[in-house]
Amino acid sequence: MPEATGPTEGKPRRRQARGERRIAQLLEAAAQVFATTGYTAASTNAIAREASVSPGTLYQYFPNKEAIAIELGERLLHRMREAHGQAFTPANFDLPLPDMLDAILDPMIEFNCANPAFFALMHGSDIPGRITEEHDALHDSLISRIQELLGHYRPDMPADERSRIAGMTLAVFKGGLVLVLGHAGIERDAYIEELKRMMVRYLDPVIGEAARPAAR
Repeated sequence: MPEATGPTEGKPRRRQARGERRIAQLLEAAAQVFATTGYTAASTNAIAREASVSPGTLYQYFPNKEAIAIELGERLLHRMREAHGQAFTPANFDLPLPDMLDAILDPMIEFNCANPAFFALMHGSDIPGRITEEHDALHDSLISRIQELLGHYRPDMPADERSRIAGMTLAVFKGGLVLVLGHAGIERDAYIEELKRMMVRYLDPVIGEAARPAAR
């Protein structure tokens, strides 16, 4: 008797697709809860309510809040790295300083505004150690990118000075980002402009002349 393979082959795929949709639903709910209450105050019950499922359904996919945060954090970190890839490109390094900052900062600001849970997870006081490690790696990568940018304009800059300026540049951005995320609408746009103005004023004495187009 021939084996009926078609229907049985389809069922696992359908179950897998349903499972992936459910995981995406739970992660979306978790992102909303983490962004609203922070990681420490969030609970699996709150995430289940936000996802409109029972706690039992949530536990079918995630054993605890930490597992949810790790999965969400890894996905957001992947997207953030993609945003960095769009920002730190050789083509952007050839722009005048204000335009270069627009090209570099806009994708990063846009990502954080669209994913407020990222900031909540990466800067919480009680986040899982695995997220902390990946965030530290991302931080080091950003510092390296900024040092690369500084070296592009000032190849003669001593390494220790380049390291200090890169660290201060990232700290200024993170500090301004807190204010950007704390506002909405027109006020958010105004804080974005203030952040960019501050970055230009800090970096212009360092690389401004080198970043200006040569006179023709």
